[in-house]
Amino acid sequence: MSCGEPHETDCSEVLDHLYEFLDHEMPDSDCTKFEVHFEECSPCLEKYGLEQAVKKLVKRCCGQDDVPSDLRSKVMGRIDLIRSGQAVPEQDVTVAESGQPTAAKE
Repeated sequence: MSCGEPHETDCSEVLDHLYEFLDHEMPDSDCTKFEVHFEECSPCLEKYGLEQAVKKLVKRCCGQDDVPSDLRSKVMGRIDLIRSGQAVPEQDVTVAESGQPTAAKE
């Protein structure tokens, strides 16, 4: 996705790190670069707005569920593997008695 105009921060970089921006998990200097990009690039701004709306909807509908900290770590680890182009090992996901999804032990 791109508006076809050159930007200081490339559209692919913005879209690759959009959830880090939405979750306030990046340095302020990077946030500023993204904000400038959104001012210049309407397709990325539209994608940002859509993802922000989805995030708010999920929070409203599912925000009361506690997520185990080890599950978050495993998910983030997989995201990092995928982004780096490494093969991601297959794992079974099972549902614990509590009804929470859990990844099989490595």
